[in-house]
Amino acid sequence: MSEKPIIKVGHLKITDHLILGITNDLEKSKTVTFDHFQLETVPYLGWNQVSDAMKTGTVDVCFMLAPTAMDLYRAGVNMKLVLFAHKTGSVLIKNKVANVSSIQDLKGKIIAIPYQLSIHNMLLHQLLTENGLDIGAGKDVALEVMAPSQMPQAIQYDEDGEIGGFIVAEPFGSQAIIEGYGEEFYLSKDLWPKHPCCVVVVKDEVIDKYPDAIQELTNNLVNSGQFAKENVDQTIKIAASFLGQSEDVIKNVLTNPVDRVMTDELLPNIDDLAKIQDYMHDKMKLLSGKVDLDKFVDMRFAKESGAI
Repeated sequence: MSEKPIIKVGHLKITDHLILGITNDLEKSKTVTFDHFQLETVPYLGWNQVSDAMKTGTVDVCFMLAPTAMDLYRAGVNMKLVLFAHKTGSVLIKNKVANVSSIQDLKGKIIAIPYQLSIHNMLLHQLLTENGLDIGAGKDVALEVMAPSQMPQAIQYDEDGEIGGFIVAEPFGSQAIIEGYGEEFYLSKDLWPKHPCCVVVVKDEVIDKYPDAIQELTNNLVNSGQFAKENVDQTIKIAASFLGQSEDVIKNVLTNPVDRVMTDELLPNIDDLAKIQDYMHDKMKLLSGKVDLDKFVDMRFAKESGAI
């Protein structure tokens, strides 16, 4: 019998990528076994690193922002979107010392975002423009790209309240709340219910060479998403270890409210991806071109896994 291939999976330490952490934990504890591959998780600190890893082939599979994935595919990176990593799961945090009680109070402030090509940037753009605020240097609200893990510390040391807040994937919003430097302003699920954000992409050559491995990985990721919903207490412990956070922070993410992040509806939705692509291309001018989503998304593995 030939040796099982090692599948390297890139990710950030965010709740959006929790199904990977659960899958890894269940395999390490022998709760599940993999017949067709060996799993190696590769954590990164920021989205630039994740993007570079996929472009250079450092990893085989990546959990990444949907708009970034579209942009890489348009630029010629040979890969397919096989699964949603989650739905919802992000939060707009206001800096406690910035005296922000309404959207209008963000005028003259800086808002930190994790990446230009992110659902966070899109949701923030919608929220601000709908409230009559112009975005950009020298305008009503300035944006600053910042690694998610740095955001709580940024407002902690912002004594003058220049940073109005940040929009980010959990658990960094809940971390700022628990530590006392930030307050919840908006949950992303309330800005766009059941919105996608991060997706699972796989290099074409890996799909072609190891389809059974990718199917098995997809099956386990989908099962892990259901596990998170049905085993909250155990998931809190797994997530605290995987993400390097306290259980109090993770409990807030997973229970306050229970649909703060969703891991049990992972079947890719082409219409939702089209909504993101159209908005970020037509209104925000951040995507320089559009991709054929029916060619970019490979539904085979998600459908076979029973994802909904």
